[in-house]
Amino acid sequence: MIEANWFIIPIAALLPLVLGFIWYHPKVLGTKLSQITGEPLAENRSLGKTALIYLLSILLAYILTLMSVHQSAIYQLFFMDPDLGNSNSEYHVFINEFIAKYGDRHRSFGHGMVHGAEAGLMFGLAFLGITTLMQNKPFKLIWIHLGFWILCCSLMAGVVCAFF
Repeated sequence: MIEANWFIIPIAALLPLVLGFIWYHPKVLGTKLSQITGEPLAENRSLGKTALIYLLSILLAYILTLMSVHQSAIYQLFFMDPDLGNSNSEYHVFINEFIAKYGDRHRSFGHGMVHGAEAGLMFGLAFLGITTLMQNKPFKLIWIHLGFWILCCSLMAGVVCAFF
């Protein structure tokens, strides 16, 4: 069985908070965003909103782990196996042999960044594009947010892939 580092998920979940502070700062893209939307920049966020952003970031870090750490897929195949809890079962023998042979494949920061960029681009463009167009917001708005999510997902997936 692979020894998972579950502490890396809450650590990676800090990245959207840090990157968001930088990305949306008035001296980076915050002023441009304000010009496009016609709304003033948000001042200090409440502790409750920051906590909710962090909680949602934990969910994102978890799904990026499943997308970038390919070894997790082998566990998904056998999740409903009745012998899951039996350490002497054929399942456990197979998993242990598989992980011993292939457990370290594609477990690098760079590999995670590629999958994170894919996720950020595909999910971000779909979610942001649909929402922005449905709300009749300017199309330029998509690019500011999409750039943030591609960078954010790339770094998060890189971290979880390398250290999970």
